[in-house]
Amino acid sequence: MQGRNVFTTFAANLMIMQRIGLFLAALLIGTAAFGQVEQIVGDWKTVDDKTGNNFAVVHIFKATNGLYYGKIIKILVGDENIVCDQCEGADKDKPMKGLLIVRDMKAIDGELREGKVLDPLSGKFYYGKIYLKEGRLVLRGSLDKRGFLGRNQTWLRAD
Repeated sequence: MQGRNVFTTFAANLMIMQRIGLFLAALLIGTAAFGQVEQIVGDWKTVDDKTGNNFAVVHIFKATNGLYYGKIIKILVGDENIVCDQCEGADKDKPMKGLLIVRDMKAIDGELREGKVLDPLSGKFYYGKIYLKEGRLVLRGSLDKRGFLGRNQTWLRAD
């Protein structure tokens, strides 16, 4: 009988240790994902995926509502006073400098997702996803929420 109690106690302790190990692993993964998102925050030079030219500098930030946004803070080519003439609604004819092109992104598993991305040249919104790959920011704009129908742009950290 006593041998059985030792085994039961050992098994119970083993289960507790496994649960603690799983909790710590989840905590570490969550901390790493949070750090990844914090590295996304900052200034990025957009790179046109078709021409390879830099167009603007976008500042990505976390707002007080807990969501992430990206705003054009500098135009690198052409007229700095260019307006979004292809945009619709409240963005119609607004200056591109100061325009929010990344909107309502949520931090999920080290990425920014579930928001929208505005292409200021076409005036169209796309479902957006932003993540880091090899120190560069990858912005994926897609027609569908899952990201199957779309394209990527790779942006560089601004100096």
